[in-house]
Amino acid sequence: HVQLVESGGGSVQAGGSLRLSCAFDAYTPANVRMAWFRQAPGKEREGVASLESDGSSIYANSLKGRFSISKDNARNWLDLQMDSLKPEDTAMYYCARTTGSDWYSGFGYWGQGTQVTVS
Repeated sequence: HVQLVESGGGSVQAGGSLRLSCAFDAYTPANVRMAWFRQAPGKEREGVASLESDGSSIYANSLKGRFSISKDNARNWLDLQMDSLKPEDTAMYYCARTTGSDWYSGFGYWGQGTQVTVS
């Protein structure tokens, strides 16, 4: 049973920081892609950052330099460090992973989300 559980969301003032964490189960293959997405009210879900199977990371252009994705395989955590937060970063943030390690595997597993509010 695939489990992804986000934590760390909350309310913060503009310019502040938050660190989101996603706990994943120990049976998660090491080479699947994992990522953070977000969805603001009335907007479509968008990709925030992903961690590729080769260890590289990809960020949404507008977030480069402010957000950082990392993975701790020993603790089974996927983290998202968010700095210099802006009101437009307000959204529900979701952790996701691909169903497999093949290049065509889609993000088929999702967490319940954690709310981030920036005022």
